[in-house]
Order: sequence, then structure tokens, then C-alpha cells
Amino acid sequence: MKLAIVGYGKMGRIIEQLAPEYGFETALQLDIHNNANYEGMTEENFEGIDVAVEFSTPDTVVENLTRLAILKVNTVAGTTGWTAHLDYVKAAVEEHGSGLVWAPNFSVGVNVFTRLAAEAARLLSRHEDYGAWAWEIHHDAKKDAPSGTLLKLVESMTQAGYHRPISVAANRAGKVPGIHEIGFDSAADTITLRHVARNREGFARGALEAARWIAGRKGFYEFRQILFGEVT
Repeated sequence: MKLAIVGYGKMGRIIEQLAPEYGFETALQLDIHNNANYEGMTEENFEGIDVAVEFSTPDTVVENLTRLAILKVNTVAGTTGWTAHLDYVKAAVEEHGSGLVWAPNFSVGVNVFTRLAAEAARLLSRHEDYGAWAWEIHHDAKKDAPSGTLLKLVESMTQAGYHRPISVAANRAGKVPGIHEIGFDSAADTITLRHVARNREGFARGALEAARWIAGRKGFYEFRQILFGEVT
């Protein structure tokens, strides 16, 4: 299958490196040099492309995803910081009959971690002596703070029934790939859940797994639905 990489930065290069393991040949790379004003989003460029993986910036992702939907190119959306526009992009995907998988984080481990955090929040929701926090640290080049991943963790805790305040904090420093921590504290004890990313490879592999799944399908999906068998 032929893969397009929209946003050819650090993540894009890792995806290109790993793509053959997932049955993909990288046939197109778009970045600031050939897509600064979306001039690379043409039918000619995407002819024969099976799936696009979008890892650009919060400022460009919505326009990129909309144009990919218009071109009927199935897409994996790995950029963060655009969830306020989810309904808009979903409508474009459905209108034009394309397919899209999105996630605040494509790491398999982070998605399992989110479920564990939600379950802990559910179990402690009735125990009012437990307060909760959510914290993260990422490298200093990451633009959104708090990240989509941390916001998703907090959302999952709330949806699980934990309706007390959750203290949220985010740090940006150095070159840390990403650490996320969820904690619950009472006078008696502390429970801490932590996910530590060693590098970007886990994110890239999850995105490629999603790309292989969405090829030839239609509709708007979240990665966790695929990962945990909620859709077939």
C-alpha cells in the first residue's frame, strides 16, 4: 500500500522508517517546503495513495484533514491540539465518504494507561477522602499544554464517575518524550499511576497500525475503538 506523510518532521521520519514493517511504501512527503499554503493537497499528488498519516501542527491540522477528506484520502490524524474542531472534521469526513482515525495519543501503552486511570477513578469516585491530580512533562518543543493526552485522561476519569476537582499541571522542559501521571491521595495513603514514553517509536507504531486498519474503510473512528475491539 502507498502511504503519504503530511507533516514530515521527527514523527514523520520515524513513520517512514517503520512503514515497510506494516506493508506500506512511502510515496509522498509534504512539509513546510512543499505544502506551506496547502499547495501540495492536489488530486495529482494523492493519486494512488491508500492512506495519509497527518503529523503537522495545531495551526495546520484542521485544514489538512479537511482537504484530505475532500480528496477522499483515508487518514490517520496524529497531530494534537485540535479537538475543539472534531465535529467539523467529522462532518467533512462523512460528507465526502472518506475514513479517518484520530487519537490524542497513538501509543498502545498510553491507551491502556487511560483505561486503568478511568477504572481507578471509578473505584474511588464514592470515596470522598481521595483527591486526584493529573500531571505531565514533555520536551520543550511541544506546543500544546496541557496535551491532548492529559486532557483525555482527565476526561476519562470524569466520564468514569469521578466528579470531584482534578488538579491538572503540565511542564515543558528539555527533551523528555513524555511522562503522564495520575494520582489519588487521602490521609491514609497515595495511589500513583505513571506512563513513561522512552521514545517516539510507540506513537509511530500505533499510527501505522491504525493506517493499516483504516485502509479501504469509511467513517470516523478513535484509535481506542480499534485497539480494544469496539469496531470491526
